[in-house]
Amino acid sequence: MAEKIILINDLRASTLQVPAVLAPPTGLLGDALGRPLHDLRISVTDRCNFRCVYCMPKEVFDKDYQYLPHGDLLSFEEIARVARLFIAHGVEKLRLTGGEPLLRKNLERLVAMLRALPTPSGRPLDLTLTTNGSLLARKAQALKDAGLDRVTVSLDALDDKVFRSMNDVDFAVADVLHGIDAAHAAGLGPVKVNMVVKGGTNDDQILPMARHFKGSPTILRFIEFMDVGASNGWNMHDVVPSHEVVRRISAELPLAPVAANYSGETASRWRYLDGGGEIGVISSVTQAFCGDCSRLRLSTEGKLYTCLFATRGHDLRALLREGRSDLELSGAIAQLWRGRADRYSETRTAETGIGQRDGARKVEMSYIGG
Repeated sequence: MAEKIILINDLRASTLQVPAVLAPPTGLLGDALGRPLHDLRISVTDRCNFRCVYCMPKEVFDKDYQYLPHGDLLSFEEIARVARLFIAHGVEKLRLTGGEPLLRKNLERLVAMLRALPTPSGRPLDLTLTTNGSLLARKAQALKDAGLDRVTVSLDALDDKVFRSMNDVDFAVADVLHGIDAAHAAGLGPVKVNMVVKGGTNDDQILPMARHFKGSPTILRFIEFMDVGASNGWNMHDVVPSHEVVRRISAELPLAPVAANYSGETASRWRYLDGGGEIGVISSVTQAFCGDCSRLRLSTEGKLYTCLFATRGHDLRALLREGRSDLELSGAIAQLWRGRADRYSETRTAETGIGQRDGARKVEMSYIGG
């Protein structure tokens, strides 16, 4: 029997340090490599109702897996307070993730709280959410009414048999497509659909997915299978490079490159030559985009992670619950970001171990979101 992986998250976090000299935020915060802070991804739950093979495989996240107790999770009020501090430092985009964020009870209330936050420029926040789509049909209108701008939906195959084998809970493609339609109807667009491509598992779904969403208002994006965490059995041989994805599609449905929407955009854009819309490819394995990464991640119980491939978090919740002032919390956040020098995808090698880096286990994607 294979050794069961024991996940370690909480135990490897260090408490954020409050600097001796405090200064109010200026809205211009750069890290050690000069990258600005622009995006905050907020995980609202570590639970998910799927058991996707590349994220929460059933052999690890089984019926005995111990999730975080509710009291350990940041409250909506705590999340909103933290988000307000980050906005003062220049964050303009908030993304709610999980786990599966729609499993968090009354999530619409948090959306409304975040939507009400003012920005220094007066421009509204870009407020988005990533979901597996399983609960989206029943939640889409309430999320829009609360102030959510857009949703991104994970869908790894159009073939029902392939998709059920990947989500490993026998969930049907048709139900996810219904959720996507509901999101469009509610005005949560443009809806983006993310497909993680794993060689030998679902790469035969690249063209069917492209054909299905071509000509629709949905933007389909293909993500290279990444070595996130310790539980997904990552191997470089399972990676289908983005250039191969583009080649396969363009051979039947000709494509041309499109300029990025903004600096730091994760997806490279391609448009159909016949005007049938666009696709995106996210190439964090073969074409690293660390150079302009502007994202910080907040785990569901208040740990900050400066990289998706981090091995250690920084405990913001401890400061929150000690009763620290906004200025102290803001100073701790600024100090963390200024010291950030992460560029894991640029330094990854073909010899990267399965979920390992420098002998330390990376944090799970289900714990901090994608």
